Amino acid sequence: MKVYLCAISNISSGVCAEDCSFCTQSTKYKADIPRYKYKAIETIVHEAKKAKAAKAIGFCLVTAGKGIDDKILDFVCRAAQAVKKEVPGIALIGCNGTATTQQLKELKRSGIDNYNHNLETARSYYPAICTTHGWEERYQTCLNAKEAGLHLCTGGIFGLGESEAQRQEFIEQIASLAPMSVPVNFFHPNPALPLPQKIMDKEEALTLIRQVRAALPKAMVMVAGGRELVFGRQWPRILEAGANAIVIGDYLTTKGERPDKDLQTLRDLGYEIATSCHE
Repeated sequence: MKVYLCAISNISSGVCAEDCSFCTQSTKYKADIPRYKYKAIETIVHEAKKAKAAKAIGFCLVTAGKGIDDKILDFVCRAAQAVKKEVPGIALIGCNGTATTQQLKELKRSGIDNYNHNLETARSYYPAICTTHGWEERYQTCLNAKEAGLHLCTGGIFGLGESEAQRQEFIEQIASLAPMSVPVNFFHPNPALPLPQKIMDKEEALTLIRQVRAALPKAMVMVAGGRELVFGRQWPRILEAGANAIVIGDYLTTKGERPDKDLQTLRDLGYEIATSCHE
């Protein structure tokens, strides 16, 4: 089996005015994280080079905030163009919040290949975790990304207090978008956040991965945030459960495993590392 590796760059951190209760990047909760408006493009390019050297085939440019305005659009486009010039062959993923079809087409022209916009949770549960914007805006942005000709990545976070029925609703809603990739995250507790400080049981998490795989048999199922926290050294079990992709390196505001360690584990277990998003 081939395993797809992706890395992320938090190119605008901790400056979001929304009140998503799972997110340390919200200024409302005053979490102890780095906060900056724009990361230097030279630094972004350096991080992309490191990601490619670590065998990542995808590199995600993430901005904090509800969506794309003119300044963010210009910044992401310039960053994408610089990475494409200096790091040929790596697939670029935009993750920049709600966006119009026209804005997404502009990102595509600048070198963005895929767009990640997570639904986060079920439509019926969303008002319990965010009051400053609606779930429908998220779903529409996913439709806009596909209309703009971008490959869609959409998933979300389990363990936010949702019911089992809402988890099934959520998986069905993801499947309705037929995405290329499904990022599966597990809630990472932080004392600044208002949600219960609970780490999901690994068997429960494995069951959810199996359910996502069953609902989206052709999608790339990528376990992202919470992997190390929930599974520890047993993380390769996610591959047996149906995942075929992981995020390597650090996350947006939390540390991840060293990429060389993940690579060695995969090689020791006989997994092949994918060299293209569309193998």
